[in-house]
Amino acid sequence: MLNSVLGTGLSALLLMTILGFLPALADDSPKATLNAKPSAHRDVESLDQLLQLIKAAKVGESKEHREREQAFKAENSRRAQLLAQAQRQKAEAEARSGELETTFSDNERELEALQAQMESRLGTLKELFGHITATAGDTVTRLEKSVVSAQYPGRTDQLHQLIEKMSSHSRLPALEEIENLAYEMSREMVESGRISRFNAAVLSADGEQRERQVIRIGLFNLLSNGHYLSYNPDSGVLAELARQPRGLSKGALALETATDAFTPVAIDPSGPVGGGLLRALADRPGVLEKWSQGGLVGYVISALGAVALVLALWRAAVLRGVFAGVRRQLQADECSPNNPLGRVLAVADTYAGLDPESMELKLHEAILKERPSIEIGLNLLKIIAMIAPLLGLLGTVTGMIVVFQQITIFGAGDPKLMAGGISQALVTTVLGLLVAIPTLLLHTWVNGYARRILHVLEEQSAGIVALKAEARLPPSQDSPR
Repeated sequence: MLNSVLGTGLSALLLMTILGFLPALADDSPKATLNAKPSAHRDVESLDQLLQLIKAAKVGESKEHREREQAFKAENSRRAQLLAQAQRQKAEAEARSGELETTFSDNERELEALQAQMESRLGTLKELFGHITATAGDTVTRLEKSVVSAQYPGRTDQLHQLIEKMSSHSRLPALEEIENLAYEMSREMVESGRISRFNAAVLSADGEQRERQVIRIGLFNLLSNGHYLSYNPDSGVLAELARQPRGLSKGALALETATDAFTPVAIDPSGPVGGGLLRALADRPGVLEKWSQGGLVGYVISALGAVALVLALWRAAVLRGVFAGVRRQLQADECSPNNPLGRVLAVADTYAGLDPESMELKLHEAILKERPSIEIGLNLLKIIAMIAPLLGLLGTVTGMIVVFQQITIFGAGDPKLMAGGISQALVTTVLGLLVAIPTLLLHTWVNGYARRILHVLEEQSAGIVALKAEARLPPSQDSPR
């Protein structure tokens, strides 16, 4: 009996312990944990206490379950209300969508009917409007690039509006807008043959913008203070060309101060299509710029050319004086040591007693002594004339190597880059030929003076030898018959 009671008590105690921990496991809140721990660890002294504990735990647990059930029902009711509200909104949106689809279909049908009605009423005007649209587009493109727009800015705004109306299906242009198109076309034709003056802001080469008087020559050029101007149609800015075309500034200045009816001035015939010719002419390098493109090899060739020119002029002046002295010696009776012929004749007088063969050798020796002083510098001129083209070829080859290296790095997509590099490479060849050809002519000129002097010396020495040999011949005797 006692064992039964103890078994029942232990079972009840175990059940109470389990019931005490279940709320703690089911609810992770600190409150549940605190409620569970005292129930699990409370000391039980009798079976009555055990029954009271079980009853208290059951009552608390039932109360907690009722609170959770009420919260769940409230949340479920709130979500049901939200679901019903969302369903009502969905139904209203579907109904609105159906109405809008019906309205859209009705509008499409009405629009198609109106467009068909408009096209039927337009008739042949539709083709006319197409031509007007194309003409307006071409006119806008031409006017925006024209230098006349620098004097009359904003004249394409109404034309843009005309094109916009012509391109739409719901708007038609007014008669005034079409007449404005004809007016702008007529004004462009009139201004193409007119020279006018107006004030405008001009961007100078130093970066400052000043108000100046600008002269417009038809559709070709804009001038200010003797400088040619460029017009940017996108920004409407007038600016001086960074590089002015050489030799044309005098005409531009003369036009600004002209009082006569006719003043010569250079104009760009490509002005109506952008003025590319004027920019190309201004960007063309000058003589000094082309010469500097030759680099170190070009400088060496130029130095050789200068040396050749100075040497040739110096030798020509010296030989001309020597030749004049030789000519005076030919007319003199006494030998002068101031010229080569006088020195050769002095040798002939010194060795007058020699036989003709020995005299010829002495005179030849005297001429050989005079030859170096006469021919000095001629070989150097010949060498310069020979090596100048070779140096030019060397500069061209090195320049081409640089061009091919640029092609390797940047590719061959830009023809201007290749053409510019090849042009610079060929500058040294041109410099070499420009030095070699004049040097060769100078060598021929100076060598002519030396040949004439040597020819006189050889002629006089041969004459002396001939006279010497003739004097040694026995007199001829005619035998009587």
